[in-house]
Amino acid sequence: MKNILFASSEVVPFIKTGGLADVVGSLPKCFDKSQYDIRVIMPKYECMAQKWKDMMKYVTHFYMGFNGEDRYVGVLETEYDGVHFYFIDNESYFSGPKPYIDWHWDIEKFMFFDRAVLSALPVIGFRPDLIHCHDWQTGLIPVYLNDSFQGGEFFRGIKTVMTIHNLKFQGNDNSLVFQRISGLSNYYMTYDKLLMGPDGNMLKGGLVYADAITTVSDSYAEEIKTPFYGEGLDGLMRARAHDLRGIVNGIDYVDFNPETDGNIPVQYNASNAIPKKLDNKRALQHELGLGTGDNRFMIGIVSRLTDQKGFDLISYMMEKLCQRDIQLVVLGTGEQKYEDMFRWFAGKYPEKVSANIYYSEAMSHKIYASCDAFLMPSLFEPCGLSQLMSLRYGTLPIVRETGGLKDTVEPYNQFTDTGTGFSFTHYNAHDMYNTVMFAHSVYVNDRAAWNRMVERAMKKDFSWQASAEKYRQMYDWLIG
Repeated sequence: MKNILFASSEVVPFIKTGGLADVVGSLPKCFDKSQYDIRVIMPKYECMAQKWKDMMKYVTHFYMGFNGEDRYVGVLETEYDGVHFYFIDNESYFSGPKPYIDWHWDIEKFMFFDRAVLSALPVIGFRPDLIHCHDWQTGLIPVYLNDSFQGGEFFRGIKTVMTIHNLKFQGNDNSLVFQRISGLSNYYMTYDKLLMGPDGNMLKGGLVYADAITTVSDSYAEEIKTPFYGEGLDGLMRARAHDLRGIVNGIDYVDFNPETDGNIPVQYNASNAIPKKLDNKRALQHELGLGTGDNRFMIGIVSRLTDQKGFDLISYMMEKLCQRDIQLVVLGTGEQKYEDMFRWFAGKYPEKVSANIYYSEAMSHKIYASCDAFLMPSLFEPCGLSQLMSLRYGTLPIVRETGGLKDTVEPYNQFTDTGTGFSFTHYNAHDMYNTVMFAHSVYVNDRAAWNRMVERAMKKDFSWQASAEKYRQMYDWLIG
């Protein structure tokens, strides 16, 4: 039996702010339980729904030296969907209305969490062969494991994996403050270890000391070795290239299944998708007050409304898109300028633009099931999940060729009749617009080719099982 512990700041279904929670919530379920005992540890946030807190059972508590004081560490546990979860409890650190509150406070509380994770292991009776750390919030676990936890027999030989979900967020703070709170010696505060400019950097620590590094797509693993995508860590990524691999994320094929999805008006599969998607399209046009018409080209967008997601390109071309026989259905929140932009166009073109400036899981499923195409022109995208969901529902993605978008969407080739979507290379508004219009022309002028593409898209396998097999190979390579 191989024991593996996932450490993360957020996990579905307990707390979620982004795709990180989906990954850590889905992946452990995909392993053979007769060979792998995979457990998950995370903070016990005060803002979790009461129903989750009611499921937790007290395990133990102890006091741990941290930042000059003895701090309370409570440990609770529950089992959900066949996976064992542990929760680190400390009311002063994990209270508040949301998981991430203030940058400097977040640095301190996740330093506390990282030390508490290791301190808790001997008292909960679970010794992992490997700790799988996710994003900057767990970056000090490999560092502390190398530093103050190496003395005893219990910790000797434990391996670590660091997964980068988004290199942009690194957990950095002024080096003097960072060193005082973390309790790390001068040995670690150098440029070949945790120092980056004037700051200590939690993610860099994890990337230096982990036994292996993964990120969430092959292309992103290559991109982060370059200055543009490397966020100041490209040199380290090149130095650790032999320990770095890309494993594309998956999606939950039970939750995202058009054949059984209770959120959509008409359920369907690959063999009857064409007429059934049309039924869903009509229902969504009616629900949102858009102009009706089966041949209107409906494009969906489900996203955080930020620059990273390419909304500056969309904003630049919005008026031009609205001059065409195209409908845009937008769902999400984010930067004020983009929220206002979509609201303004929805007011000007109510038959063509629906601006849903909120988030709803049910509405997202309706958009995936109803739209003809899905627009995702990201500046960078480590993996991306929305394009995987749109493929699953036969809604053809229009993406920029970056990170996971490049790895998961095969561009349409009209000469070989291949592809599962449309893509453009350069981060350029006109290139995006031209690609949208190319997709529109195929939809209008060659519906048979479009329908074949829908069928190919729905037959792609981006379930977690495929990704889990690659993680399994890496675990076996590390643990032996």
